[in-house]
Amino acid sequence: MANVYLSLFASFFLLFSTGALPGQDSSPIAASGARFERVFDGGFFLESPAVAPDGSVYFSDITYSSRSGMQAGHIWRYDPRTGLTSIYRSPSGMANGILFDAHGDMIVAEGADFGGRRITRTDMRTGKSYILAGLFEGHPFNSPNDLTIDARGRIYFTDPRYLGHEPIEQPLMGIYRIDPDLSVHLLASNIWKPNGIAISPEQKTLYIVAVGDYNTDILKTFPISGGPPSAVHAFDLLDDGSLRYRKALVTFTQGSWGDGMTVDSDGNIYVGVGGSLEQNGVYIYTPSGQRLAFLPTPEPAVNLDFGRGPDSNLLYVACEHGLYRIKLQRSGFRPGAQ
Repeated sequence: MANVYLSLFASFFLLFSTGALPGQDSSPIAASGARFERVFDGGFFLESPAVAPDGSVYFSDITYSSRSGMQAGHIWRYDPRTGLTSIYRSPSGMANGILFDAHGDMIVAEGADFGGRRITRTDMRTGKSYILAGLFEGHPFNSPNDLTIDARGRIYFTDPRYLGHEPIEQPLMGIYRIDPDLSVHLLASNIWKPNGIAISPEQKTLYIVAVGDYNTDILKTFPISGGPPSAVHAFDLLDDGSLRYRKALVTFTQGSWGDGMTVDSDGNIYVGVGGSLEQNGVYIYTPSGQRLAFLPTPEPAVNLDFGRGPDSNLLYVACEHGLYRIKLQRSGFRPGAQ
C-alpha cells in the first residue's frame, strides 16, 4: 500500500512541478502528460546511466560489499527496443560514472570498495579495456566518481571517497583532467567531496556537485553537524583546460543532497537529488542558478543522461534501485561531440 501512495504522490506532484516559475523560462520542461516510467528495478545502488550510440543504456550498480553479500559491482545494459536489461560486465571494478566518447568507446570511473580506483576505456568493438589513469604522483586515486568530456577529448573527473576499506593515499579530494596524451592534471581541490560533473554546451563552464555535509563513509550515520551543505558549484573552464572558481550556483537544504547531473542543449542544468520524499527528484536550473522546474521521482534520484537522435528528449534517471525515463520538451547536450 505504501508503494501505491508513493506512486500517487509522485504523479500528483509531477503535474504541478514541471512548469517554469514566474519570470523565468515560459515553456514547461516535461512533455504534456509525461510521467516517469520505470524500465528496471532491483538494483543495489544505481548510478550514471549513459546512452550508447546504438541507443542502449548502460548504468552502474554499486554493490556496497559489506551490505550486498560481497557482490563485486555490475554494469547493466538496458535495450529500449526489447525492454530487456542484462548484465554487461561483472565484476565492474565498482564502476560509478560512465560516458561514451566521440569514437563510441565506454569511459568508466571505477571506485573503491574492492574496485579499480581508476579511469578506464573499453573499445566497444573488441571488448578490450585500457587504463587511462590509475595513479596520480605515484599513488592510487581515492575513488573516481563521475566524469565528463570536452570537445577536444579531454576527460574531467571527480575523486572523493565515501566508502571502502582501502587506505586514502591522496592528500585531497580533487577534480582532475586527463589529456589525449594520457597526462593527468589536478585542477582543483577546494570542493569538499566533489561528485557529479558536467560541462556547458559552449565549453566555458564546468559544473561540480558537492555532496556536502555527509560522512566520508556513506554507510554511516549522516549528516555531519556543521559541515558544508550540498551545492552545485560553477568553475570557469579556460581554453587550456584549467579551472577558475566562480561561485556556488545552487545550495540544497539540510537533509537533501545533489549527486549526478547533466545539461540540455540550452545549457540548463539537471541535478539528481535525494533526501525526504518531498525532495527526491530532478531539479532543473538555468546556467545562472535560477530554478526552472522540479520533477519528483518515487525514490532518491542519483544520476541522469539524455537519449540520442530522435530520443534526445528522453531523460533517463538512475534512482537508488530503479532506472526511470521521462519525455521532456528539451533535448540533451552530449559532451565531447559524441
